[in-house]
Amino acid sequence: MDTAYLAHPAHPPRPDGPRVPVGLRAPFAGRTWREFLHLCLSLPIACLTFGYAVTVVALSAGLLITFLGVPVLAGGLAGGRGLGALERARARALLGLQVAAPEPLRPAKPGLMAWVGAVLKSGASWRHLLYAFLVFPWALFAFVLAVTFWTVGWALLTFPLWFWLVRPYAGLPGVQLWGDGTTVLYVSPTVAAAVSGGVGLLMVLAGPWLFRGLTQVDRLLVRGLLGPSSLATRVIELESDRGVVVDTAAADLRRIERDLHDGAQARLAALALDLGLAKEKLAQDPRAAAAMVDEAHGEVKIALQELRDLARGIHPAILTDRGLGPALSALAGRCPVPVAVEVDLDRRPAAAIEGMAYFTVSELLRNVAEHSGADHAAVDVWHHEGGGPAGPSDTGGGGRRAGRLMLLVSDDGRGGASTAAGGGLAGLAERLAAVDGLLAVDSPAGGPTVVTAELPWRG
Repeated sequence: MDTAYLAHPAHPPRPDGPRVPVGLRAPFAGRTWREFLHLCLSLPIACLTFGYAVTVVALSAGLLITFLGVPVLAGGLAGGRGLGALERARARALLGLQVAAPEPLRPAKPGLMAWVGAVLKSGASWRHLLYAFLVFPWALFAFVLAVTFWTVGWALLTFPLWFWLVRPYAGLPGVQLWGDGTTVLYVSPTVAAAVSGGVGLLMVLAGPWLFRGLTQVDRLLVRGLLGPSSLATRVIELESDRGVVVDTAAADLRRIERDLHDGAQARLAALALDLGLAKEKLAQDPRAAAAMVDEAHGEVKIALQELRDLARGIHPAILTDRGLGPALSALAGRCPVPVAVEVDLDRRPAAAIEGMAYFTVSELLRNVAEHSGADHAAVDVWHHEGGGPAGPSDTGGGGRRAGRLMLLVSDDGRGGASTAAGGGLAGLAERLAAVDGLLAVDSPAGGPTVVTAELPWRG
């Protein structure tokens, strides 16, 4: 299609034609045929992996009376990981399923026996072997059901076309429904074609949804047995979050150093110079010296205010002494945009979560003041008890779900805020993710903007 034609102002966009319903398009969609191909390939591949798994187990069990049984089992498990990599690649190509490779083997020390021990201790290796045993019966069932359903459906759907070719050569007046040797009951070709075509149409339309249901089981098997374990995934997430925390802490230290160097430190250095000059002029020109001391006194006040603001930005004393509600009210009072604050907390969360919540609201209000052009803003804070399974960061020592700390900052500004990479909100989202938090932004062009932050309670 000529994109220049569509973009040229002399040619208005062409109106969209009538869209074909999804149910009618599904039998011809590429996803349907890829899933059908996946189901067709599953049986021969499952036969290969099942035979491999049986051979490995039987051979290693037979050799256990010798020292070769354990190394053979380890080698078989390692080969199973290779077959698992092929299965992940097939699922990625045909099902669009992205599954990361399991955690790599980490032998304690170099050497064959250390490698054998690492393979045998790896849960991923045993999950690959279990996959080989479980996928075979399922692949057999899915293959038979999918191929039979799909071929019969298309055969019945196209029956009105090919029946007219077969019937003259068969010499039949119609489709035989019943016969006992003396009496034969036929159905007219028109009725047979209509009924079979209707049944075939229903089967063909239902086929894609059948394939999706069958391949969903394959997705669960691949994701659950051939990917990294939940513990390994959690470790990777924690390692990534630790890197974010370290980078954030380093950035905060650089910001504090820069603020001190460019603000209070520079002002105090100039103050020391002014006091030195005033000391020299004290004997010669007391009035000039008094004026310089008076200016220095003003500079001291400004420097103290800058230090006070810097300390408040790190962790204000009011937050430690009185909690999140008074601290956010004081923060809103310093914002140039009128801010309504409502805090509904029956108890205080952990100090670290309070500090993160204060920092989050501070950053969001700074964005409101500098970029939104808003006339009014609002901050709502509440404790959501939550439901469902508790994550590792949401439970207390006894496993009871502690809930989440919810923050909502809204304004009536111009909108357009996003968490795109490189923006301030992207960095804030990374900080929240490092403590198992979330940041959601709803900011259409023209406003209003609603930013919702969620933090673990950890009370």
